[in-house]
Amino acid sequence: MPLTEPQKKVINNQSRFRVLITGRRFGKTYLAINEIAKFASQPKKKVWYVAPSYRQAKAICWGVLKEKMIYHKWVKTINHSDLTITLRNNSQITLRGSDNEQSLRGVGLDFIVCDEFSDINKTAWFEVLRPTLSDTNGHALFCGSPRGFGNWSYELFKMGEMNNEWSSFKYTTLEGGQVPQEEIEQAKQDLDLRTFQQEYEATFVNYSGMIYYNFNRDKNILEKYTSDSPIYHIGLDFNIDPMCGVVCIVQHDKIIVIDEIQIYSSNTNEMCEEIRNRYKNKQIAVYPDPSARQRKTSAGGVTDLAILKNAGFSVRTRNTAPLVRNRINAVNSKLKNVNGKNSLFIVKSCKNVIKSLERQIYKEGTTQPDKDSGFDHMNDALGYLVEYLFPLRRNFVPSQPQRWS
Repeated sequence: MPLTEPQKKVINNQSRFRVLITGRRFGKTYLAINEIAKFASQPKKKVWYVAPSYRQAKAICWGVLKEKMIYHKWVKTINHSDLTITLRNNSQITLRGSDNEQSLRGVGLDFIVCDEFSDINKTAWFEVLRPTLSDTNGHALFCGSPRGFGNWSYELFKMGEMNNEWSSFKYTTLEGGQVPQEEIEQAKQDLDLRTFQQEYEATFVNYSGMIYYNFNRDKNILEKYTSDSPIYHIGLDFNIDPMCGVVCIVQHDKIIVIDEIQIYSSNTNEMCEEIRNRYKNKQIAVYPDPSARQRKTSAGGVTDLAILKNAGFSVRTRNTAPLVRNRINAVNSKLKNVNGKNSLFIVKSCKNVIKSLERQIYKEGTTQPDKDSGFDHMNDALGYLVEYLFPLRRNFVPSQPQRWS
């Protein structure tokens, strides 16, 4: 597939450090692999692709990168365990995850791609990766979506306006040309305004104050709610003090919080007993923190996940924990989407859920939720359920198939 005009502008720029902020489905990975190929086509170059985690690096880039190298018949050897491709000209391309900073040290590099760099630890760049480019006068390309003014991605983006060695670029999803207009209109129905601005319009939004800013007592609170639904959906947060459950009815695209469970000095067995006693004639689906696969809050050496299954509940959880921001954005989007539609409601008697939604804030100067005030537990329980049932990440079909040229 030919490069789009915005992609060409990034590739043709000669700055040593380039920062690319885009909306979803811009084609960042496609662009990054083209840049990797350009640098690696020169003899004896060391090129790295760095993602927030080793698993992400492999999932996002490894298959596509191998395809391109094999297509051009450049490959000498492929080390699948180390995620390294050695080319016929003795250049090496290696994939790394910033979650293992020790694996990033001690190597002189000619070119680095930092993909989804807003999720990479700031120190991994400034203290570990940046020095690897000093001896070689190497280059770097940063690709990602904005994560608010408190995230270091904004700091790097602004460097492109102040430093001759740096250039910055920002493009919306629509400008990227990979997602049709009707898909973007659909996203407006799925997302809240701030999430849409960040994820599709590549806008740096202000992360300060109230986390669940879309919560509105007049719009999201019900005086009461009656239902003959045979199944109750319960989000769970495993904390000994307190252990929390948010009990919901799910109807099509709507979620109604009808009850809350908060037990102090407790464990998973006691939570299961409380659920069974309260809802004796209901089918129960639980949405726990994915750490339940390993975590044990009860005696006997049995994981929380096993306890929930043994209690006869339908357990619905991801293999790995969703990003905190994805849980927050999912809840905000159900509270009110871009078009003003409310799809998440809380019965007035659920006072702890309401208080938590109203009072949890961001830590000052960061994009991280405050967890010292105690308002995080109910919100986390609700977030696991909402994000599982209504995830924000959509599998878009590009408007044209991508082929290497």
